[in-house]
Amino acid sequence: MLAGRDLLGAAQTGTGKTAGFTLPMLQRLASGTSSSHSPARHPVRALILTPTRELAAQVHESVRTYGKHLALRASVIFGGVGIQPQIDALRRGVDIVVATPGRLLDHVQQKTLDLRHVEILVLDEADRMLDMGFIPDIRRILALLPAKRQNLLFSATFPDEIRKLAAGFMHEPVTVEVARRNTPAELVAQVVHPVDSARKRELLAHLVKSNDWRQVLVFTRTKHGANRLAQQLVRESINADAIHGNKSQGARTRALAQFKDGTVQVLVATDIAARGLDIDALPHVVNFDLPHVAEDYVHRIGRTGRAGASGEAVSLVGAEDRPLLAAIERLINRVIEQRVIEGFEPSRHAARAPAEPQARTRHAEPRRGEARRGEPRRGEPRRGEPRRGEPGRGEPRRGERSPQPAQGAGRPHRERRPDLRSYGPVDEVRAAQLREHRMRVAADGDAPMDEPGAMPPQQPAPRPAPRITRRPQRAALLGTPRREDA
Repeated sequence: MLAGRDLLGAAQTGTGKTAGFTLPMLQRLASGTSSSHSPARHPVRALILTPTRELAAQVHESVRTYGKHLALRASVIFGGVGIQPQIDALRRGVDIVVATPGRLLDHVQQKTLDLRHVEILVLDEADRMLDMGFIPDIRRILALLPAKRQNLLFSATFPDEIRKLAAGFMHEPVTVEVARRNTPAELVAQVVHPVDSARKRELLAHLVKSNDWRQVLVFTRTKHGANRLAQQLVRESINADAIHGNKSQGARTRALAQFKDGTVQVLVATDIAARGLDIDALPHVVNFDLPHVAEDYVHRIGRTGRAGASGEAVSLVGAEDRPLLAAIERLINRVIEQRVIEGFEPSRHAARAPAEPQARTRHAEPRRGEARRGEPRRGEPRRGEPRRGEPGRGEPRRGERSPQPAQGAGRPHRERRPDLRSYGPVDEVRAAQLREHRMRVAADGDAPMDEPGAMPPQQPAPRPAPRITRRPQRAALLGTPRREDA
């Protein structure tokens, strides 16, 4: 950095990345500082972008601390608070701006911020910006900066998308990666407590009280879940508060400050607090809900065990959390110790829950050997069909004669007309029609049965008969009139 090179810096969380880019940046800017304090002599020379307001405030505090005896001015810009104090600070002249992307673009649109003199650009927690959808805003900000500048990207992880983004605007960057990807700090002791999901809140209160925990950071999956858990802990006589995106910036800042000074015993947070927050000697982190993304687990537990201090990461795992736990163990390439707390043993169903159940949807493909919904298994008949080797409904078994109905019983017997499909050659069919016609004429008394060459009339008188549906192709092949016309 002191040589002016572009840099990609990756390291475990809590190892000092903020100091890693702040100290060299202050060294380079201090060498060209003027003694004048007019705004014209104090254009924005360094821009630090962060994904969250809390991280922006924390980086700004580090810049002020490290540059306390330097003639450099720093200001922080983020949303959720009034914009006028920020405008006033920019008008007085600022050398270093720490900002979130959204509020920074608001200042650019109102022409209260000029980025044409930026010498150093820092993207902190770049992978978190990718997750939060800030990449389009980052590209807009890059278009406002001068082409000649130093670019620095710092993050705990560098996914491929971030590397592609860096390749678009960085010039021959040097990569400094001091730890394997997605590796938790070695000083963090990890443990899993199996428990039924309905008893997680009860177990958390038990752990806080029985172990006399004074400072605990608890992570939940949703904002409403964070509020509800904090209220329940307060009812258990535990001083707790919540921090998440739905709270005002003033409430978030106040809750974090009270947690740092020990006024708040338990701080319940969503993943908004998982990245970059530096809490001195935080002893305990609890995953009340495991994260859906395994990488977030590394960042969560990285709030403890920072700067050489030891810490403990506790995860409360129910039966439905088993797949998430398996994904985390694959990511960190280790099996986390499981310890059952006496009196909070999981139920038998939870204990036997599979490690990685495969989710099945209503329209999911059947497993091998299984049948689709509503279809028979292989080798089984469809519904209503006889099994193989069994007779159909109303048919005799093999070797048995079909039963004959008793004479006079049931429906009256009706002589069936000859089925034309039962005859093969056309001459036999015609002969059968001729015999039937002669019998009908003899019964009516119109002509003798042995009249040679007699054929049925083309248009006989209609007589009631059941309509028998037949394939028209067969009738056309035989060249005979339809049954209903005969």
